[in-house]
Amino acid sequence: MVQTSKKMNVFERYLTVWVAVCMVAGVLLGRAMPGLTSLLSKMEFVGGSQVNVPIAVLIWLMILPMMLKIDFTSILQVGRRPKGLLITLFVNWLVKPFSMALLGWLFFRWVFSAWISPEAADQFMAGVIILAAAPCTAMVFVWSYLTDGDPAYTLVQVAVNDLIMLVLFIPIVGLLLGVSGVPVDFKVLLYSVIFFVVIPLVVAYTMRRVLIAARGEVWFNGKFVALFAPVTVVALLVTLILIFAFQADNITRKAFFVILIAIPILIQVYFNSSLVYGLMKLFRVPHSVAAPGALIGASNFFELAVATAIALYGPGSGAALATVVGVLVEVPVMLSVCGICNRTRHWFEEPASG
Repeated sequence: MVQTSKKMNVFERYLTVWVAVCMVAGVLLGRAMPGLTSLLSKMEFVGGSQVNVPIAVLIWLMILPMMLKIDFTSILQVGRRPKGLLITLFVNWLVKPFSMALLGWLFFRWVFSAWISPEAADQFMAGVIILAAAPCTAMVFVWSYLTDGDPAYTLVQVAVNDLIMLVLFIPIVGLLLGVSGVPVDFKVLLYSVIFFVVIPLVVAYTMRRVLIAARGEVWFNGKFVALFAPVTVVALLVTLILIFAFQADNITRKAFFVILIAIPILIQVYFNSSLVYGLMKLFRVPHSVAAPGALIGASNFFELAVATAIALYGPGSGAALATVVGVLVEVPVMLSVCGICNRTRHWFEEPASG
C-alpha cells in the first residue's frame, strides 16, 4: 500500500477552535429554528432505523477519504500482526465498561451526592454505562486519518468491534445495570453498520479499483485522494452543528448536570486511551496501529448509545442526557488525543511487528 504522510493545513491545525464554534452554532440553531432541526432529525433512511439521513451522508464524506486509501489486499495481512487488535479488544471489552461503571458509582453516588439526587445518580450511571459499552464508531476513521494511521488495520479493528458488539453489548449493559433483557433494537445496530461502514466501504472499493485501473496508483493516491482531504474536515464540522442542534434543548436546560456528567467521562476517555497507547508501546506495536487503537479505545458508538438510552429510559431522562454529554466531549477530547499521538510518534520504532 502506498503510504502518504498526513500533513495538517492551517484549518485542520486549529480544528479544536472550529469544533467549539460549531458546537455553539449547533445549540443556537436548535434554539432559534426548532422546526427546521426537528424536521432534519426525523429524516431516516428506513422508518425506525434511527439512521439520520443528513448525518449518514456527512459520515460517508468523512470516512470515504480514509477508505479510498485502503489497499484491500492488505487487510488479509492483518492476521499476521494480531497484537494491536488484541490490545484494543482487551481494553474495549474487559476494561472500559467496568472502569466507567466504577467511575460513575464513585462520582454520582459519592463525590457529587450533594448536588445529585439518588434517582438522578442512577440515571446518569445508566447513561455512562450504556455509552462505555458501545465502543468504536465510524468517526474513528477520521481520527485515524488525522494520526496517519494504517487504514486497513483501522478498518479491521472497527469491523471486529462491531461484530463483538452484536454479542456482548446487551449482556454487559444488563450485568452492569443489574437488570436483564435490556431493550436494544438490533435493527438500529445493523442499519448503523450497513450505512456507516458497509456502504461507504463498497463505494470506496469500487472507486479505487476502477480509477487505479484507468489512471494508475500514483495518480489515484497523489491527485484523486488528495482532493477529499478538506471534505473530511468540513463534513466533521457540519456533523457537529447538526448533532448539537438536535440536542439543543436538553443541553441548555440541564447545563449544570452536563458539567458534572462530563467529569467522569473525561477521566475514563483519557484513562482508556492512555492504557491502550501504553500497552501498544510496551508490546512494540507500530505507531500507525497504536494511535488508531488508542482512539478506538476512547471513542464511543454514540448513535447506538443515545438510541438505547432513549428506548430504555425516555428522551428526557438523565440516562439520555448522559449519552449526549458523551457526544459533547468526544470530539474535542479525541482531537486532543490525536495531538498527543502525533507529538509522541517518535516513541515508537518503525517498522515493528504488531
